[in-house]
This record gives sequence, C-alpha cells and structure tokens, in this order.
Amino acid sequence: MVETAGGGPGDGAAEVLDRPLPEGVRKRVVQIVSDGFGGLTVAELPAQLRQYARFTPNRRVKFAGNAMAAAVESDALFRQRIGERFRETHPELAGALDTGAPPPAADPLDVAAAAYVLRPTGWVKLVAAAGEEALRADAERADEESRAELERLREQLAEARGQTKAETERLRAELESAKKEADSMHRKLRAALSDVKRGEAALRKLHTEMETVRGESHAQVSAAESETRRLKARLGEAEAALEATRRAAREGRSVGDMRVRLLLDTVLDAAQGLRRELALPPISVRPAETVDAVEPGRMTPKDIAARALSENDPAILDQLLALPQAHLVVDGYNVTKTGYPQMPLEKQRLRLLGQLSQLAAQTGAEVTCVFDGAELAAPVLLAPPRGVRVLFSKPGVTADELIRQLVRAEPPGRPVIVASTDREVADGIAKAGARPVASAVLLKRLS
Repeated sequence: MVETAGGGPGDGAAEVLDRPLPEGVRKRVVQIVSDGFGGLTVAELPAQLRQYARFTPNRRVKFAGNAMAAAVESDALFRQRIGERFRETHPELAGALDTGAPPPAADPLDVAAAAYVLRPTGWVKLVAAAGEEALRADAERADEESRAELERLREQLAEARGQTKAETERLRAELESAKKEADSMHRKLRAALSDVKRGEAALRKLHTEMETVRGESHAQVSAAESETRRLKARLGEAEAALEATRRAAREGRSVGDMRVRLLLDTVLDAAQGLRRELALPPISVRPAETVDAVEPGRMTPKDIAARALSENDPAILDQLLALPQAHLVVDGYNVTKTGYPQMPLEKQRLRLLGQLSQLAAQTGAEVTCVFDGAELAAPVLLAPPRGVRVLFSKPGVTADELIRQLVRAEPPGRPVIVASTDREVADGIAKAGARPVASAVLLKRLS
C-alpha cells in the first residue's frame, strides 16, 4: 500500500471504481506502467509480464498493454512498485495528489491516471471527473470537428451549386445547339432520302434497260454460237476432206481412184458371191434349161416368202455383214445406253468394243465405232481392239454428224450398215444409200 501525505496508509484503498476505466485514462495508465517497467527487476515483475522485460517502452505498450492494465488492477504490490517509480519521476504531481489538490493546469487524463496508480484518498472521484472531462473534451472536439465539417460541407455545397448552375447553363446552351443541329440534320436527311428515292428509281430503270440489253445480247450470242457451230461443222468436213485428199495424194492416187477401186472390189466380190450363191456351173447354160418347168427341190415364191426374216431378227445383220466389202458403222453411246445404261461410260465403251472385236473376227466385215466427244471429261487413253476402228467426234461436232460424214465418204454401191436407234440418223443415212439397223438388233447379235 502507498502512504499518502495527508493521512494514514491505505486511505484510498477501500475505494472502488464502479464503472469501466475511461479509454483515455487507461492509455495513460498503460504508459505510466510501461515507463516504470524498466526500473524493476525480473523478480519484481508479475509472472505474466516477465516475458516483456526486455521490450522497449513503446513495444511494451503495443504488445503488453492489456496485460499491464490487468496486472495494475489485480496486483497491489506491482501497482505499489509502479507508483513508487512514478513518484520518483513526477514528485510534484504525486505530492499534489497526496494533498488532495491536483494542479489546475495539469491534464485531467494525466491526473486521473496518476490517481489510479497511486490510489490517494478520493482517487475514484478524480478518475470519474477526468473521464467526464475527457468525454466533455471529446464532445467539444467532436462538436468543433462537426462544425468545421458542416462549414466545409456548406462551402462545398455552395461551390457545387455554383458549378451545377454553370453546368446547367452550359448544358442548356449545348441543348439549344444540339436542337439546331438536329433540325439541320433532319432537313439534310429529308433531302438525302429524296435523293435516294430518285436514285433508286433511276437504278430500277437502269436495271430494266440492262435486262433488255442482256436479253438481246443473249439472243445475239446464241445466234452467233449456232452459226459458229455450223461453220465449225462445215470447216471440220472441209478439213476431213482435205486430209483425205492429202492422204490419198501421199499414197499416189486420188480419192476418186480409191473409191473406184473399192467399188470395183465390191462388184468383183459380189459377182463371186453371187456365183457361189447361185451355184453356177463352169459351163454355159443348156438350151433345155431355159424351158419353164417345176423341178424337184426348186423353191417356189411361197417358199421364198416363208423364209423372210423379221426386222428385229439378228440374222438380218449376219446377212448384211456377209455382203462383200460390208462396212458396219456403230453409234457407240446409242447402243451402250440402250443395252447397259447403268454402267459408267468407260466400262460401256470397253464392253461394246470387246464384243465388236469378236463380231469383226467372225464376219470379216470392216467395223467402225463412233463415240460423241462431248461426253468426255478428259482425253481418252484407249487402245482400239483388233478389227475395230474407234473414232470420237471433235469439239462442236456430234457423233451423228460424224456418222453421216462416214457414210458420205463411202462410194455408192458399197454395203454400209449403221447401227443406231436415232431416227434422224437412220433417215439421213438411208438417203445416202446406207442400211440402218436398230441398236437392239446389234445387241441381240452381240449377246
């Protein structure tokens, strides 16, 4: 216990603080304990504070503040030792508290903290008065701060009002300007829409004129293409005739000589075949044989009529191919698309040419197979089979036209057979002296 100057020891020990220690007083008490902490030995310190013995005062306040406040409150001996250290460092304030007359100029918080540590008579009142003073000071300080803040806010409000007014005036001016600009833009937009409508009308008129011109151009182009194809066909025929003439000239004879020689061979073969067919004896006819009578085994007209063959009988084709110097011209794709249209074109060609090769070997006839060159996606690498001539029409020339050229190239009198179902082809080659045969008949013969 601490002996005070004005009374016996422990005069204020029985006094008890009935309210929490004000925060400001508590901070000053902790600072007093921290300052007096260093003057004590480790043994003089409470057990819970010995770990902070080597800390600096500021670090003790920071890390051991709560522990030091609790030790001062609960440990009377520790509080007495701290009070003795305080008396040594602040003798005037301690003496004034002992006499019950604290200095009027002293800080109330310092007075309350010292009274709390020294515990003189009436220390509770000093602590309470200091707390109230601190609260009053805080209230006054808060009031001053509030007034200052209010004044600052008023100034800011006035400034904001001024800025708002200026900004409002500026926005009004901008709004008026924007309205004028919008009106100008509306007028320009209406003018632009009017120009667009006129432009669209002119564009529609131009499109109509362009469609008219395009239709006329297409018609002219179509007519020009037709004329070009016709001229190309005539040019192709002329080139073919020229090439044949040149080839014949290189061989030392003219096309006419070739046609005459071929016709002569045809007549000779026909005469020999006729003699074999009639079984003519090597001697001349006897007078008795000129007498009209029925001989045994001789065919009558009815017998001959009974032996007539149908137009769709493949035997007709065999009889035609048995003629001397017979030439079979085949409309290739017309035959293959009649017989096996589901196969690819390449396989159609190979199948037909293989069958024609066998037919040529069986009959000995000349065989020419014609394909339309327009059906080709690329040049054909094809080795013609033995005994079959394979021809593709040139660009711009159809297979039908090539077949008619082949028939016209033959001399009159040579047996030429054309296998095609195309009625236009059949009529054309029949006028030229060739014999048309349906593709179905050739397919039956090949099968």
